[in-house]
Amino acid sequence: MPPMQTGMIFDIKEFAVHDGPGIRTTVFLKGCPLRCVWCQNPEGISPDPQVMTSVVGERTVGQLYTSGELVDLLNSQGDILRKNEGGVTFSGGEPLMQAAFVAEVIDSLDSIHTLLDTAGYATADDFRLVAGKVDLIYFDLKLIDPNVHRKYAGVDGKGILSNLRLLTRIGTPFVVRVPLVPGVTDTDDNLAAIAETVTGLAGMIRVDLLPYNKAAGGKYAAAGMTFAVDYDESREVNANTAPFERLSIPVRVA
Repeated sequence: MPPMQTGMIFDIKEFAVHDGPGIRTTVFLKGCPLRCVWCQNPEGISPDPQVMTSVVGERTVGQLYTSGELVDLLNSQGDILRKNEGGVTFSGGEPLMQAAFVAEVIDSLDSIHTLLDTAGYATADDFRLVAGKVDLIYFDLKLIDPNVHRKYAGVDGKGILSNLRLLTRIGTPFVVRVPLVPGVTDTDDNLAAIAETVTGLAGMIRVDLLPYNKAAGGKYAAAGMTFAVDYDESREVNANTAPFERLSIPVRVA
């Protein structure tokens, strides 16, 4: 029997109600290839364990699990997840950085609904491996212009759009989620470009516009990181649904 895959996890959140249908357990996998300046989970960027410092002391973030250990934990919660029409969500960080581990875990779950929460930046093979196994995908789509995407996320985003097109061929249903960042992702031009990009995509359920989280910056100091943004966090975001409605795309402000 081949050895089990291992995965680095920075949090497991039980009884989550905002990470997919029903009551869920969300597994946050450590490591992300993007460098979004507004990242909500800076402790999930590095693939390695790190020390977080706060007024209550220090704690190490990042624990190694074998696939078997994680499967045992999740299957032990299976009854309550199924009874509440929920399941397991794999988030991060970017869970596709640990695609083989996630896939191995999914293969051993006992009839539990699974959801992949991804930014879509991965090799086509890794994307296909996991996307083809889950029941639902939350696909983050932040910016369409490649130059602006590179400025704010560290890559040009072409690979993300390629995987979005691949997803329509894989056949797993998905929700496109747009994090609204004031003056960056929430511009009328960017929202219109996203609407044009996703219109007519097979398998898409809807588009969710996600409000900006002003509290995220507080995590950076604890992680020994600097939160430096060039936009006005205090400005109300432009949750403009019109570009989607004009193209008859189901859209909601989450």
